[in-house]
Amino acid sequence: MHDERRRIEERVQRLHDQRIKAAIYAAAVPFEIEAWQAPGEPVPFEEAASAPYTPFEMGTPWGPPWGTTWFRMRGRVPAEWAGRRVEAVIDLGFVGDWPGNQAEALVHLTDGTPLKAVNPLNQYVAIANPAVGGEEIDYLVEAASNPDILADDFSKVTPMGDVRTAGDKPLYTFRRADIAVLDEEVWHLDLDIQVLRELMLELGEHDPRRHEITHALDRALDLLDLDDVAGSAADVRAALKPALARPANASAHIVSGVGHAHIDSAWLWPIRETKRKTSRTFSNVTSLADEYEDFIFACSQAQQYEWVRDNYPKVWARIQESVKKGQWAPVGGMWVEADGNLPGGEAVARQFVHGKRFFIEHFGVETKGVWLPDSFGYTASYPQLAKLAGNEWFLTQKISWNQTNKFPHHTFWWEGIDGTRIFTHFPPVDTYNARFSGEEMARATNNYQEKGVGTRSLAPFGWGDGGGGPTREIMERARRLADLEGSPKVVVEHPDDFFAKARAEYPDAPVWVGELYLELHRATYTSQARTKQGNRRSEHKLREAELWATTAALHAPGYAYPHDRLDRLWKTVLLHQFHDILPGSSIAWVHREAEAEYARVAEEVEALTAEAVTALGAGDPRVFNTSPVERREVVRTADGALAHTVVPANGSAPLGSGSGTGSGSGEVPHPVTVTGRVLDNGLVRVEIAEDGTLSSVRDLRAGGREVLADKGNLLRLHTDLPNYWDAWDVDKHYKNRYTDLLDAEYVTVVEDDPLLGAIRVERSFGNGSRITQTISLRAGSPRIDFETDIDWHEAEKFLKAGFPVDIRAAHSSAEIAFGHIQRPTHTNTTWESARFEVSGHRWVHLGEPGYGVAVINDSTYGHDVSRTVREDGGTTTTVRLSLVRAPRIPDPAADQGRHHFTYALLPGATIEDAVAEGYSLNLPLRVADSAGTPEPVVSVEGEGVTIEAVKLADDASGDVVVRLYESRGGRAQGTLRTSFPLAGAEITDLLERPLSTADTDGNGVPVTLRPFEIQTLRLAVGK
Repeated sequence: MHDERRRIEERVQRLHDQRIKAAIYAAAVPFEIEAWQAPGEPVPFEEAASAPYTPFEMGTPWGPPWGTTWFRMRGRVPAEWAGRRVEAVIDLGFVGDWPGNQAEALVHLTDGTPLKAVNPLNQYVAIANPAVGGEEIDYLVEAASNPDILADDFSKVTPMGDVRTAGDKPLYTFRRADIAVLDEEVWHLDLDIQVLRELMLELGEHDPRRHEITHALDRALDLLDLDDVAGSAADVRAALKPALARPANASAHIVSGVGHAHIDSAWLWPIRETKRKTSRTFSNVTSLADEYEDFIFACSQAQQYEWVRDNYPKVWARIQESVKKGQWAPVGGMWVEADGNLPGGEAVARQFVHGKRFFIEHFGVETKGVWLPDSFGYTASYPQLAKLAGNEWFLTQKISWNQTNKFPHHTFWWEGIDGTRIFTHFPPVDTYNARFSGEEMARATNNYQEKGVGTRSLAPFGWGDGGGGPTREIMERARRLADLEGSPKVVVEHPDDFFAKARAEYPDAPVWVGELYLELHRATYTSQARTKQGNRRSEHKLREAELWATTAALHAPGYAYPHDRLDRLWKTVLLHQFHDILPGSSIAWVHREAEAEYARVAEEVEALTAEAVTALGAGDPRVFNTSPVERREVVRTADGALAHTVVPANGSAPLGSGSGTGSGSGEVPHPVTVTGRVLDNGLVRVEIAEDGTLSSVRDLRAGGREVLADKGNLLRLHTDLPNYWDAWDVDKHYKNRYTDLLDAEYVTVVEDDPLLGAIRVERSFGNGSRITQTISLRAGSPRIDFETDIDWHEAEKFLKAGFPVDIRAAHSSAEIAFGHIQRPTHTNTTWESARFEVSGHRWVHLGEPGYGVAVINDSTYGHDVSRTVREDGGTTTTVRLSLVRAPRIPDPAADQGRHHFTYALLPGATIEDAVAEGYSLNLPLRVADSAGTPEPVVSVEGEGVTIEAVKLADDASGDVVVRLYESRGGRAQGTLRTSFPLAGAEITDLLERPLSTADTDGNGVPVTLRPFEIQTLRLAVGK
C-alpha cells in the first residue's frame, strides 16, 4: 500500500480548520451595542447600570490600558430559531488564546446577576437550549482592557505594568457580538476530529493504530459536503464512530483529570484585577458544572473565595451549591498559594490556619492536601507543617522546570528536616493548565517515571495563570479519551480520590529527603528587595504585637485582646506572600501597592503593640524583648543616650538593668575602643582598610584567630542579564563579569563610646548609585553590624556582599522555616553545581569542628556559598549575601531608589548563637515607658527548645497558645514555665485542635522534642 499519510494529514487539517470550525455557528444576528467608559478604577454594577451609554459600532477601538468599558448589548432571538440551541458569541478583540493578560469580560443580566465570562477560548454565553423565538436579550457586559505584558515573549521593557505609566491609547478592537445558533452536530464533529487527529500525530509511524486513524479520517471526510457541512456532519461522525469506540489497552496509563484554573493572586495585573478574575472564572466554572454532571473542579486560595463572597454574592452562592453537589473541591488549605521558600515558619503555619478554617467554616470541608503547583521551590519544613495542619498529600508541578537535573520521581514520599513524610505527586503532564491534547496525553504517559509500579497520574485541566478555567471543549475531550485505544484513560475525579488510589497501589514509593530545590528562578530570593523587607518586618512585628497583647490580656485589667485586628493584619501579610508578589516577579503596580500595604501594616501593628505596652501601666522606661532568648545588649534611648541592659526572653526589664548605662556611667562589660580604623571590645578586633573593606577580624576569645581569608564585606557589582525571565532568573554566567567596589570616598568614625563604636564608609558608583555603611561593634558582643543605606540607580546589575572566611566547611547551614538545612559546599555532582544561588532566612552558618562563623541579616534571603583551597593549603569558604538586583522586566524600575537594611558577621558562632542573633537582629529591643513588671508569659528551661509564637487562642477562650520547636537539629528536653496559674495543657495541631493531653508540673509543661520538631501547646489559664 502506498504511504499517503502526508496528503491525508494535510487534508484533515485544512478541512477541520477552514470548513468545519467555520460551520459551528449556523446563523447569527448582531446585537445592538452601546458603551460607557468607566472613569478610573472599576465601579459597582449599580453605578454602571445607571450610567449614560452611547452607540458603539463593531470594529471600533476600545479600552485604554487597565480601563473598564461597560457595554450594553440588546437583541432578539429570531422566531425561526425556536427549538434550537442559541448562544451569545462575543469577541472583544482577543489577542492570542491565553485568557490571562488581555481583554476579559463578565456578562450580567440587567438585574446584576453575573452569568458568565468571555475570553479567547470561551466566547459564548448560553441563551437558551431550546430557544423560544422572539425572546428579548439584554446584557450589561463589564469589559477589562488589561494590557498584554507578555507581548514579545518578555523580551522588551514595557511601561504597561502600572496604570501611572501605561498611557491611554485604546488597546483592543471589538470584533463580534452576535446572537448565534450553535450547530451541535458540527461542534461535536470538530471535537471528534481534533481528538483523533492529535492522537494520530502522537502515535509512532509503525503503530497500526496510527494508520487506522489516518485512513478512518480520510474515508470519513469523503462524506463531508463542502457546500453543506451542517447537513453532512452526522454522516461524517457516524463514519468516525468505530475509530473512537476502540477501547484502551488494559495496561494503559490512567490520567485522573480535575478541573483547575490557576489564578495568580497578582502578577501581570494588580490585586484589584484578580478580584474580578475570580468572579469571571468562577462564573464560568459554575456554569460548566450545570452543563456537565461529571465535572469536578479543584480550587485553592481561600483569599480568592473571600473576595468573591464579599464582592459577588450571587457567584458565591453558586460556588456553595457546587460544593454541596460534589462538583467543586476546595483544596490546598492555604490562604494563598504562597512562595515555597521565603515565608517564615509561623507565617506558613498561619497560611494553613486561615486557609483551612475558611473552608471548614464556609463549606464544612476539611482539605486533605497541599496544592502548590507553581511556587519556585519548597522548603524542607513543609512535610511537617502540612501534616500538623491535618494534610495527607502534597502536589506541585514546578520542579519539572529544572534547568539541569530531571527530578527522578513523579510519585514519592517527601521527607522533611524532622523526619515527617508526606505522600507527594508531580503530574507528569508537566502543566497545571492541561487541555487533554494528544501531545499532553502522550507526555503524561511517556514522562511518567513510576512505570511498572504505578499506573496513574494527575492532570489539572483548564486555562490558568490568569484564570479562565476549564471549558466545555476540554470536558468533551475528556469524555472521548475515557477509554480510547492508543491514549491513556482519562477519568475526571476529586484529587483526594486520586491520591488515595495512588497511595494504595504504591505504598512503598521512594523517598526524597530535604528541600525541593527548583533549578530555575533563583533570583526570586532577591528581586524587589523592599517587598521582601516588608514581609520580614511584618512577620516579626506581628510576633511582637501578639506577645505583648497576650501579656496585657493576662495582666492588665480591662484590656481586650485584639483578635479581629490581628486576624485582618495577618491575612494582609499572607496575601502578599503569594508566589508572584513576595518573590518580586510582578509588575510595578503590584509592588508599589505591596510597599504601601506593608507600611500600613507596620503602622497599625506598631499601634497595637504600643496599646498593649501602655495597658500595663505608665511608669519609668523599660526594655521589652520579644525574642526567645535572653538579651544582653546596648540600646539607644528616646533622647539618643546609650544604655546596656539585660532582658529576659519574651519579657521586659528596667532600662539600664545591666552593669553599664552609658559613657562614664559605671563598669561596662567588654567596652569598645576605637583606634583609627580599628574597633575592639576584647571579644573581637575589627580592622577596616582604607578602601572600606574589612582587612582583619580577629576572634580574641579564640586566641586571636583570624576569621577572614581575604577582604571582608567586599561589595561586588555583577552584570546580570539572564537568558530569560529577568525578574525571576539569575544564570550562572553572572559571576563572570563584575566590579569590586573598592573606592571608598569616606571612612569616618561616627561613634566612639565604651558601649558603641562605629565607622561609616561611603561609596558612589555606577549610574549615580551610592552606598553608606555604618560598621559597628557593641560592648559585650562579638557581632559586627553593617547598617546599610543604598540609593540604587543601576540597571541589570546584581550587588552582593562577600565574607571569605578561613574555615574548611563541608557544608553551609541556612535557616529555613522552623529549623535549618545543610547544603554541601562542594560541586561534585550536577545537583550541587545547580545550587549556585540558594535561599535562607535570618542566618547562614559556616563551620569546621570546633569553630564557626555566622552571617546574620534582617531582610535578605538569597546567598551563595563557595569553597576554594589556597596556595598555603588552607581552605577559604565564602558566603555572599545577595543585597539588591535591577531587573527591568516586568517592572522597568524594579528596586530603584532607596534601601535600608542591616546584616552582621558573627565570629566564633555555634548554631545556637546563629539562632539567637538571628532573632535579636530581627526583633530589636523596644524601649517604652511602662509600670508593668510581669514575668514573661512563658519561659523555657532547657537547651534547644525555642519559642516561635505566643498568643491567645483563636476561639477567644482565653487559653494561651505557644508554638515552639527544636532549633539546633538535635533532641531537646526542657520545661515550659508559665507566669500565670496553669489549669491544664494540650498538645494541638496548627489549628489549635487537641491531639493529646500534655503533662503539667505546677506551672510547667515538660517538653521533649526530636530534631526540628514543631509543637503547639494550648495552655488553660487558672483562677
